[in-house]
Amino acid sequence: MSATRDKKGWSAGLEQSDPVLLRKALVSDVGPLARLINGYARQGIMLPRSEFELAEGVRDFTVAVCGGQIAGCGALHFYGTTVGEVRSLAVQPSWKQQGLGRQIAQAIETEARQHGLCSLFAFTYVPGFFQKLGFHEVGRDALPSKVWKDCMGCPKFQCCDEIAVRKLLIGPHSRDGITPMGGEPGTDDSVVVPVPMVRKEAF
Repeated sequence: MSATRDKKGWSAGLEQSDPVLLRKALVSDVGPLARLINGYARQGIMLPRSEFELAEGVRDFTVAVCGGQIAGCGALHFYGTTVGEVRSLAVQPSWKQQGLGRQIAQAIETEARQHGLCSLFAFTYVPGFFQKLGFHEVGRDALPSKVWKDCMGCPKFQCCDEIAVRKLLIGPHSRDGITPMGGEPGTDDSVVVPVPMVRKEAF
C-alpha cells in the first residue's frame, strides 16, 4: 500500500484494517520517527528530535508498523539499573483513539519488566492515559536527579507544566527492601497489565 505525506510530514494512507506489528526500531526507521515526532513538535506538543539524536537512541524505541509504515512509537530510556522513563510516545493522527498508544506503552512496560526495572515514570500532559495503565501522579522530587540533566535543553525548563507520573513494577519495595523512587511503605501502586510513550505524549 502506498503512503503519502501531508504538509506536517505525517504518513497518510494507513488503514486500520491492516495488521499492526510491534517491534524494536531499526536504523532505517530514523527518518519516519523524526517525521512523526517533529510533526507534533511543530505544534508544541512534543520536543523536537534530530535524526542524529534518534539514531543515537534508536535502540530505545519500539515502533508499531502497519502496511510497511510507522503508525506509532515510544521509547524506554534507562536511568541506572532500576528506573526507566517512557519517552516519545506518539501515534499517527489517523491512528488516534484506536488503542495503539496503549499497546505501545504496554510493550514498553513489558520490556522494562524483562530488564528487572523497579519503576517507570513519564512526563505528560495526559495523565489520565497513564492512570488507566496503573501510573500515579507524583511530585518531581520523587524522580531521580539524573532526569534533570536531560531537561536542561528544553525550552520549557523554567516553566514546565507537564505532570510527572510513575508506576512501581515490583510493588512498593525492591528485592533489597529499599523503596524505589520514594514510594510510600505499605502502599502498592503497581498494576499488572496484560500485553496483546520526549517527554510529551501524543496519541
